[in-house]
Amino acid sequence: MRILHILDHGLPLHSGYTFRTRAILKSQMRRGWQVAAVTGPRHGAAALAEETVDGIDFHRTTPVAGSVPVVQELREIHAFAKRIDAVVEQFRPDVLHAHSPVLDALAALRVSRRRKLPLVYEIRAFWEDAAVGNGTGREGSAVYRATRALETYAVRRANAVAVICDGLRRDLVARGLEADKIFVSPNGVDLSLFGEPRPYDATLAAQIGVEDAEVIGFIGSFYDYEGLDDLLAAMPQLVAKRPRAHLVLVGGGPVEAALRAQAAASPVADHIHFVGRVPHDQVERYYSVIDVLAYPRKHMRLTDLVTPLKPLEAMAQRRLVAASDVGGHRELIEDGVTGTLFPPDDPNGMAHALAAMLADRGAWPMMRERGRAFVEKERNWAVNVACYAPVYQKLTDPLARSSAWPSSPIPTV
Repeated sequence: MRILHILDHGLPLHSGYTFRTRAILKSQMRRGWQVAAVTGPRHGAAALAEETVDGIDFHRTTPVAGSVPVVQELREIHAFAKRIDAVVEQFRPDVLHAHSPVLDALAALRVSRRRKLPLVYEIRAFWEDAAVGNGTGREGSAVYRATRALETYAVRRANAVAVICDGLRRDLVARGLEADKIFVSPNGVDLSLFGEPRPYDATLAAQIGVEDAEVIGFIGSFYDYEGLDDLLAAMPQLVAKRPRAHLVLVGGGPVEAALRAQAAASPVADHIHFVGRVPHDQVERYYSVIDVLAYPRKHMRLTDLVTPLKPLEAMAQRRLVAASDVGGHRELIEDGVTGTLFPPDDPNGMAHALAAMLADRGAWPMMRERGRAFVEKERNWAVNVACYAPVYQKLTDPLARSSAWPSSPIPTV
């Protein structure tokens, strides 16, 4: 089996998008499949048109000169389709596998039709909802509606559609799209990267200033929808209940300046620590000094429909997780079993839940082990990648195309 993955961006850039991509491609390679990837104009300028990063062959697309909206996107689709077609001529794939955003699918559709190759379109989030979440779009606007229509158009024309969670699948089915061609490829963890957690790093704890503290932490990107302002607002009440509680924020992003200003004005500013961005190979050190990873996402369409990756990485590290009670988190965390759920957009409720979790230290070992077991059994990429096999088989086997799926394309999530 030869699969060409069509990506917005890829390694060596670091993001949740590239880490999921790496996990999929490496796991497919371990199954013996031949894999290559082509990144789009938005990856940015690259020194080489073709390069191998972490054992994966990447083909790059030259960035497109800026223009007015719509014209810019059309130019990007044209340039990307041309590059994909050239890579198809060289690599000779059996399947095209495009990953969101929808511009990638539209470029891949052109090549799919021309080359008569089956297309799998994988949606990690709806582009229009992601724009609302990061503050660059407005729900219900003309751009929002147009983007949603393009997504529906692409899904109708793809041969199979993968989504990362059941929330996205339900939304597509509600639009009247074919349920039997939509399957779930859930977010997972590559345990070859997040294997056994590191021992407690006392030196790092001292550097941050959290030795002998009860540490709440967040590791990730600072977007408004992550709800970190609510977490900061919860800190005075949490410290009143648990005087040794400290908050460690690792990462950065668009709302970082606002968060730093809010923290500086907090009456418990000395309990709040901004670390900044850290190299990916150092992240496990920070997990080791955090007791509870908090994910206070706000309640909105994006967070209800999409499952994040970070809670799974924390569970793989045998860290406790506490998260807002939104749809994406409910697919990952069983309240009181593998973690704690608290009301979204509610600093008081968050402080109460975190204080209760810190106080119930006797429950920590079992909760940590249950979280780790959940990741190993159900969200381990070595297992998850099997969901693609029956789909690829049906799309490439002439006999299978006219029959039912070889096995259910929708795994339990």
